[in-house]
Amino acid sequence: MKNKNKIVLAEDNSVLSLLLKSRLEKEGFKMLMAKNGKEAIEFIENENPDLILTDIMMDYMTGLEVVSHVRNQLNSKTPILVFSSSGQEDMVLRAFNLGANDFMCKPLSLSELLIRVKRMLL
Repeated sequence: MKNKNKIVLAEDNSVLSLLLKSRLEKEGFKMLMAKNGKEAIEFIENENPDLILTDIMMDYMTGLEVVSHVRNQLNSKTPILVFSSSGQEDMVLRAFNLGANDFMCKPLSLSELLIRVKRMLL
């Protein structure tokens, strides 16, 4: 796959972050790595990514706040996939109500994530 789509990945778990970065770069994506929601917003505002992947529970700004900022302040339609180890129904519904396009529970299946990423970028 010869794409150079830019993906912002906001994940505070460094091991998971590196694993996702490695797998997605292998598929040809350009990865912009954020350790928290605040860094994610800076990348989103400056780099105009094609896709946003964000954990929900992070320091400084949660993934839900990132989704809200992208949809309400930036009025952006950029696809957003959120993930969390807390797959509680209210968390999932809040993510979708704020404008997330997809949701995955941790632990993540890298193969499933890759399929979802590719679908969102079609």
